[in-house]
Amino acid sequence: MRIRWHILFFLTPAVVVYTAVMIFPLFNTLRLALYAQIGQERIFVGLENFRTLFGNPVWAEQFWNALGNNFWFFLVHMLVQNPIGIALAALLSHPRLRFSTFYRSAIFIPTILSFVIVGFAWKLILSPIWGIAPSMLDAVGLKSLFSPWLGREESALTTLSLISVWQFIGIPMMLIYAALLAIPEEILEAGEVDGITGMAAFWRIKLPLILPSIGIISILTFVGNFNAFDLIYAAQGALAGPAFSTDILGTFMYRTFFGFQLQLGDPHMGSAVAGTMFGIILIGVCIYLFGIQTRLRRYQL
Repeated sequence: MRIRWHILFFLTPAVVVYTAVMIFPLFNTLRLALYAQIGQERIFVGLENFRTLFGNPVWAEQFWNALGNNFWFFLVHMLVQNPIGIALAALLSHPRLRFSTFYRSAIFIPTILSFVIVGFAWKLILSPIWGIAPSMLDAVGLKSLFSPWLGREESALTTLSLISVWQFIGIPMMLIYAALLAIPEEILEAGEVDGITGMAAFWRIKLPLILPSIGIISILTFVGNFNAFDLIYAAQGALAGPAFSTDILGTFMYRTFFGFQLQLGDPHMGSAVAGTMFGIILIGVCIYLFGIQTRLRRYQL
C-alpha cells in the first residue's frame, strides 16, 4: 500500500498548532482540577474540588445560579435567534426578492463586530440617562414601556440574550440560506407539478431537506452559548450584575480562576468549573451526534 506522505506533510503543522493551543491546554486544565494548593505545596485531591463545587453551599449556590442563567441564555437563542434566522433565510432565498444581497449583508454585519463594541454600544443605547432608547420610544408614543432593562434583575439576562441574538442572527440565516440554495430545482419543480407552491412548498419540501442544517445550527448554538463570556463581561463586568442575575458559567469561571476585587483567584477550583463546562458541552454534543443526528439520517433515508 502506497503511503501518501504529502498528506502527512500538509496536516502536521495544523495538528501541531491545534494540539498546542487546544488539546494541551484542555488536558492541563482537567489535570489542575484534580489538585489543590495547600500552603506552598500542590497536592493531589482527586474529585474533591468537584465535590466542593457541587456540595459546598457557598460554591453550589453560585454554580447553580450560573448554570440556570446559562440555560436561559441558550433557550432564548434557540427559541428566538434560530427560528427568525430560518424565516429570514426563507424570505431572502425567494427568487423575486429585490436587493436580497444588501439585506443579507446588513443582517450579517453585526456578526463581525467585536463583543466589546456591541456590549458598550447597547449599554449606551439602553441607558435611562443618556441613551437614545427612551427618546426613540417616546417618538412613537411608547415611552411608558421603557425601563432600565440592564439594571433590573428580572430583565437584565433576557435583554443581554436578545442583544446577542441581534448580533449573531446572521449565522443561522446564512447557513440555512446556503442549505436552501442547495436544494435541487428538480425537486421543487416536481412539487409545483403536484400543486405544492408558496408556504406549502417550504413546509413540505424545503424544511425536511434542511433539517440536518438546522441540527448543526442547534448544536453550534448550544456550544457557543455555554462558552459565552465576552458580551456579559463587556456589558455587566465580571460580577455579572445586578446581583449576579446575568452570571453565567463563563463569568463564574473567570472570577473563580483569576479572582476579582476581594475574591482571590483559585486556579484549581477554576479548572473544576471549566471541567464541568467541558462535561456539559460534551454531553450535549454526544446527545446530538448519537441521538438527533442518527434519527435525521434515518429520516433522510
